[in-house]
Amino acid sequence: MNKSVAITIALVLLLAGGIVGYFTTKEQQTTVAEVDTAAPVAAVPASASEEPDRGDIVSFSLNDIDGQTRQFSEWQGKGRLVNFWATWCAPCRREIPLLKSTQEAHGEGDNIQVIGIAVDFLEDVAAYAEEAQFNYPILVGQEDAMAAAENAGVNFLGLPFTMIVAPGGELLNTHVGEIVESHIELIVDVFRGLEDGRLDLDGARAALDEL
Repeated sequence: MNKSVAITIALVLLLAGGIVGYFTTKEQQTTVAEVDTAAPVAAVPASASEEPDRGDIVSFSLNDIDGQTRQFSEWQGKGRLVNFWATWCAPCRREIPLLKSTQEAHGEGDNIQVIGIAVDFLEDVAAYAEEAQFNYPILVGQEDAMAAAENAGVNFLGLPFTMIVAPGGELLNTHVGEIVESHIELIVDVFRGLEDGRLDLDGARAALDEL
């Protein structure tokens, strides 16, 4: 059994309790399901219309690719894009150049931090990181990586999957599927609105409902 199949089976088994697995995409992003070795796994609660609980403070710890434990609170005070991905997921890999350019363009001036969470095998992630040359931290996990999302009150998960987190740690919104330039523009504008006082948390969440 190859590694991508093993990961896919593990994800489905972990989410089996009352959760229906299915391949997910938005109408305008049909490319999300296009992968080369395995389709991204997505899952939703039994009630697909149920919204994630966005009132909780996001808090978790995971190891990075060097084996060091990193606390999410390390980046407190920054607007955060927490991107769940895997080396075997083609849409995930397509996002990486955009996420790197986002970190480069907005990390300092707009106080934004991209954080990658690889739901994958450490050795595969470390090898891919050498090629990708990430300019943002990469954390690695499997069951514990998915638990990081669940502990934030997120009732569904897919790959690629992104949580948008306010500087104070509050979950603003989630996006299942590939992140594209228009999404980044909206997210950056929302973070700027929080920074300059144009938006409160409710206003930020309403704006991000357009994702």
